[in-house]
Amino acid sequence: MLIANLILFLIACLVLVVSGTLLVKSLTKLATYLRISEFIIGFMIMAFATSIPELFVGINAALAKKTSLALGMVIGSNIADLTLVIGIAILLKGGISIESKKTKVDALYMFIIATLPFALMWIGRSISKIDGIILICAFLVYARKLYRERKVFTKEFKNHYKRLEPILNTILFIASLALLFLASKFVIHYADLLSIDFALPPIIMGLFLIAIGTSLPELVFEAKAVMMGHTEMALGDLIGSVIVNSTLVLGVTALIYPITANLLLFFTSGLFMLLAAFLFATFVESGDRLYIKEGISLIFLYIFFIILEFYIKGF
Repeated sequence: MLIANLILFLIACLVLVVSGTLLVKSLTKLATYLRISEFIIGFMIMAFATSIPELFVGINAALAKKTSLALGMVIGSNIADLTLVIGIAILLKGGISIESKKTKVDALYMFIIATLPFALMWIGRSISKIDGIILICAFLVYARKLYRERKVFTKEFKNHYKRLEPILNTILFIASLALLFLASKFVIHYADLLSIDFALPPIIMGLFLIAIGTSLPELVFEAKAVMMGHTEMALGDLIGSVIVNSTLVLGVTALIYPITANLLLFFTSGLFMLLAAFLFATFVESGDRLYIKEGISLIFLYIFFIILEFYIKGF
């Protein structure tokens, strides 16, 4: 059963990654037809799109009353985005330029917002339905703030397209959305079975296996964006994904079913997430470029996180 569950879990993750990547690709095309700024595409559209795998996994985890999987996934996905994903993007490009001062401000907002679910969990030892409403409101407030500042980000992402392309990409978007929801349901089912097979807390499964799977669309999008020279789009996607995961994903999950988890693993991984967010915001704030040495530091930080969590799990 262990081998069968592992194979089926990997297949479900593969379908999740492929459908998530297709979703991002189709929505990228649809967004560029509007010719809006790179950062707004990165946050308002792409960050939400690349976070849809996390959102669907969170919804299915709540419906199955396995919310610790969703909590682990959000923390693990945020850590992976802030270390592994952006680190790889920096190495691929040989450094990333920071073109807007507002990006530095939004990196600071990202760190502050990322502390909110941690504080709520600390106060109530769980994230309740009321906490879920608070998190969703935090997402709406920040999204409104960013929308009102959209004129600050003036660099447009232009794309030449044929007449039928918007229709075809709309169809692809709807199909990949449906496939993504179905795949996320199976990911939760087999992740729960594997946590039993491996005798691991569900939050550990979320922190690593599910988090890596749901972070791959971000990796694909950000790597492609920086290689094409659209660094604001990549940074907007990263900052936006962390905010969407920390507020909307956890908020919707908690609204369906309260989130509880192993408190020791939650607080250690949560503190590590805040450390990663603080370091990323510090790197962004300290200059006009993210250098290769900073990318390497972030990747090694993720490796240290893996070692630390499995060491703590042994106690």
